[in-house]
Amino acid sequence: MFAKVSRRDFARFAGLTALGVAAGARATETPARGAPFPKDFLWGTATSSYQIEGAVNEDGRGKSIWDIFSHTPGKIEDGSTGDRANEHYHRYKDDVALIKALGVKAYRFSIAWPRIFPDGTGQPNPKGLDFYNRLVDELLANDIEPYATLYHWDLPQALQDRVGGWQSSDTSKAFADYAAYVAARLTDRVKHVFTVNEVGRFVNFGYGWGIDAPGLKLPTAQLNQARHHVALAHGLAVQAIRASGRAGTRVGAAENIAACVPAIATPDNIRAAEIATRELNAGFLGVVLEGKYTDGFLAYAGADAPKFTAEELKIIGTPNDFVGLNIYAPQFYVTASDKAPGFHVLPFPNSFPHMNSEWLRVGPEVIYWAPRLAAKIWNIDTIYISENGTSSEDKISADGQVYDLDRIMFLRNYLTQMQRAVAEGVPIRGYFLWSLMDNFEWIFGYGKRFGLYRVDFETQVRVPKLSAAFYRDVIARNAIGV
Repeated sequence: MFAKVSRRDFARFAGLTALGVAAGARATETPARGAPFPKDFLWGTATSSYQIEGAVNEDGRGKSIWDIFSHTPGKIEDGSTGDRANEHYHRYKDDVALIKALGVKAYRFSIAWPRIFPDGTGQPNPKGLDFYNRLVDELLANDIEPYATLYHWDLPQALQDRVGGWQSSDTSKAFADYAAYVAARLTDRVKHVFTVNEVGRFVNFGYGWGIDAPGLKLPTAQLNQARHHVALAHGLAVQAIRASGRAGTRVGAAENIAACVPAIATPDNIRAAEIATRELNAGFLGVVLEGKYTDGFLAYAGADAPKFTAEELKIIGTPNDFVGLNIYAPQFYVTASDKAPGFHVLPFPNSFPHMNSEWLRVGPEVIYWAPRLAAKIWNIDTIYISENGTSSEDKISADGQVYDLDRIMFLRNYLTQMQRAVAEGVPIRGYFLWSLMDNFEWIFGYGKRFGLYRVDFETQVRVPKLSAAFYRDVIARNAIGV
């Protein structure tokens, strides 16, 4: 089951017919490798709460849907859970030292909703917030800027039990209350907040295919409604953060955009990639940034389209301060078509190269095209690459080192394409490498390693891989070394 899961499939539930958008400009030549990034470019790294924290039964934390799901036999490939994970809850000071050693200036972490509200709503748990206060203070003491994510998939199980989780707008409202509570207490120090992470995965995989928590297989109409409730939660949270947080707090979402690449960069194919990008992201990113569902989305969904009000769309379309794009692999290569919807999706040949994770096809140009197209379609002025990285076999050599040359190859080529985008004026302001260290990789358990630091999950010893030295060099140069 697991081998058949691909990032390309994340967009299948949002596959839509389309209307056109304006034609794109001609692609320009790639700048010389080694050209510097802007002086204020933000280099960072990222993790998420359930994947690293452990301590799932400590200090009043409630259960999340991933606690229940990971303990269900047959759901996790290696039979593991996140009960212990990286013990980051107790080792956070050591882990902040690892971040500092990389030379990064920002760290994107997520807050576990059930640590703050064990029942999803009601009485908050002060000990849960205390942990994030300590973490934020430790980051700032080390000159690392905290970027917080409010939802990286660990929904309180109590909400799933009471109202069906994201199947109900009650969860949207509960999320806004949670966002307001956190913003009132952290935004004196945390100036950037991501609301939700990868709606394109946690809705489709968790509520559509049953592969992720909570393991449901809803019919299309209910799935679309659940996604709408997440979009509503985002909009409500943006408003709540602005109402309860400190002035100047910046807020946005992080989405694994359905990344479309022109197969050949002709003007017609670039236009087709724009059309595809807008329509294949209409179910979340599009409605958030436009305040409406596209006609193509509604026509394709038909009777299965989500039910909504004009007031809900107004809330969902509340302006964002930035957009986070999680970019790993091209999901669609497209060419122009004279038939609706104006683009043709090309099949991937079996020989298309991929990394250690089979879904992670190697297409460095995606980190150029996805932000370029998104910035144009939705007039975005601040983009963060909120996740990018790769798994690797990461074997320990006889000398005790991890020579992850494949990860370095991946990063070198992707960062070169990102630098190309920045040099052409695409508004990418920062980059968060996934991930700081190996962790619980959801349905794959501990079998897939994405970290710059290798973790021995028995001893909890962290060892820098060769890629950590590579990334440190990139940051020190503010450029990709030749």
